[in-house]
Amino acid sequence: MRYISPSRVRVLMIMFYGTGILGMIMGLYVAPPSSTVIITFMGVINFGLGAFFTYLLLTQKPKSEDKRKKKRKNN
Repeated sequence: MRYISPSRVRVLMIMFYGTGILGMIMGLYVAPPSSTVIITFMGVINFGLGAFFTYLLLTQKPKSEDKRKKKRKNN
């Protein structure tokens, strides 16, 4: 997978965790009985996406410099 800057990954994590938790709370306590399951399930999916981006942040290697652009030192 392509390198993603850590600040961008953190923003995505916060967004997915926040909407996931909010979706689960709305689905369990606020939603009408006919749509409780689907809203809760969507919250769980968002929470899972937050966990995926957390995994990406923790396992992503630092961006390596391009060796083609690097000048050689002649010793």
